[in-house]
Amino acid sequence: MSDEKIEDIVDDVEECEEYIVSDAEDVDKRLDVYLSEKLGVSRSHVKNLISGEYVSVNGKSVKAGQLLKKGDSITVTEQEVRQLDLTPQNIPLDIVYEDEDIAVINKPQGMVVHPAPGAYDNTLVNALLYHLKSLSGINGVVRPGIVHRLDKDTSGLLVVAKNDEAHLSLQAQIASKDAKRYYYALVDGVVSKDEGIIETYIDRSKKDRKMMAVSRNSGRLATTLYTVEERFSNYTFMRYELKTGRTHQIRVHSKHIGHPVVGDPVYGGSNKFNLKGQLLHAFRLTLTHPRTGTEMSFDAPLPDYFEDVLDKLRAKKQS
Repeated sequence: MSDEKIEDIVDDVEECEEYIVSDAEDVDKRLDVYLSEKLGVSRSHVKNLISGEYVSVNGKSVKAGQLLKKGDSITVTEQEVRQLDLTPQNIPLDIVYEDEDIAVINKPQGMVVHPAPGAYDNTLVNALLYHLKSLSGINGVVRPGIVHRLDKDTSGLLVVAKNDEAHLSLQAQIASKDAKRYYYALVDGVVSKDEGIIETYIDRSKKDRKMMAVSRNSGRLATTLYTVEERFSNYTFMRYELKTGRTHQIRVHSKHIGHPVVGDPVYGGSNKFNLKGQLLHAFRLTLTHPRTGTEMSFDAPLPDYFEDVLDKLRAKKQS
């Protein structure tokens, strides 16, 4: 596979977004006006999406001038067609485990998982195409084998499917919460409770469409469990377990409780350690093997830069 190229006309798909009309101010508002505000784009762009049937309300096709009702479910799938030349690249990978069905990868900070606008090469997918002999095709040419993702500057474990049967099994395990994902993070401030549950709705930010934000009752329900591992004078070392897998979930929830992840430039984390991204690491992944039914658990140690920060804080704590 190392010398192959995948050339096709594919869609750069900005993930399907769902909005629930809940605020009184949005009731009886035109659909195109509502989406223009939500998406941060012009009404003419929204009208093009609607005419291209990339927008539905309650699962049905709609017109731009449709007036919204409380509880309406609006789904948007925006697509930009381009020529994709997806080349296998000999990028070093930390393959924690591999067999004929799955591979578990310890992704480094700074690596994008799959091609997207602004990052069409040097992604995890480019590396997978070089190193692995087969990948599932369920997510198409642009995301072969990708069952779940990590943010670019989040390090740690993710599982890759090498065939469609494995992909469907892993996807179902994540949806049913049978697969478990655990993270370590260093956050700003001292978290008072030893453990807790953060449960909110998460939606696109009204101020910046590239960001996510906690909302009252629109978007998608997100649940995160946390445990305090260690406290310092101005920071807390945290352990998180994802019960859902929303975009930027831990980062958004950490900000929501007043303790953003250190090094996170998007959600307000401090950066006094010359970091290149947030101190967030997916350290453990537990799943059931799709073929054998055996429960498997994988661990990835904290990256050196993360350990270095903890060592500095512990030394200061003891002095």
